[in-house]
Amino acid sequence: MDSINLESRRDFLKDTIRQLVDFSETDQYRSIPPPPLQKPYAPDSKRIDLPPVETLKHIGHIDLRASIAERASCRSYSVEPLALEELSFMLWATQGIKHRIDAGHALRTVPSAGCRHAFETYLSVHRIDGLEKGIYRYLPIEHQLLFEFEAEHPERSITRAALGQQFAGEAAVTFIWTVIPYRMEWRYGLAAHKVIALDAGHVCQNLYLASEAIGAGTCAIAAYDQKAMDNLLRIDGKEEFAIYLAPVGKKP
Repeated sequence: MDSINLESRRDFLKDTIRQLVDFSETDQYRSIPPPPLQKPYAPDSKRIDLPPVETLKHIGHIDLRASIAERASCRSYSVEPLALEELSFMLWATQGIKHRIDAGHALRTVPSAGCRHAFETYLSVHRIDGLEKGIYRYLPIEHQLLFEFEAEHPERSITRAALGQQFAGEAAVTFIWTVIPYRMEWRYGLAAHKVIALDAGHVCQNLYLASEAIGAGTCAIAAYDQKAMDNLLRIDGKEEFAIYLAPVGKKP
């Protein structure tokens, strides 16, 4: 093992980069408008309304202490589908908007450095009541699902892109988070990338807790074929690319 190379890679974890950044040169301080809160979509796109969180009186009620104590990675799932109400709750818990500040900022259910929220949430839907199989994207502003495209066997495609990890395709749904780096770079320049990684952890931890609250399980996945996953989502792999994923299904 190359110890020198390993040591140099550790610099990504340090915050020394912040001392080298001239923040007066970032786009925020140059008064360039911030990028939008979510990716745009065609007005005639197929969108599915999600049940509003305030109407989900019977979803997600669990003692916080119990949820934390029971939290564990789960790689085995039953064949039971998830309800649309349960999916709505998990999407709100991981990227839901509580208050819009302006066109480029919103307070969400998870923290983010500088309120930048650089992620988009895609779903590989396998067994959700009321939804056909396929790839969807969450629209947090509208609290809707955007139907991206139909996939005859999304379970196989997501398993292949996840380097053959079978449980990625055996779940009822697999959350796939992509990052649009410029949303964070707009404010922090070269110091953006460490905090993007930190933010991904905040999002996935909320999914773990939300899954526990509905009697489901999840398991974070950071090992995948980058090109295959980006191709599966039909994104460019440069200005937007997959960064993290987590299958969710009812516990067996």
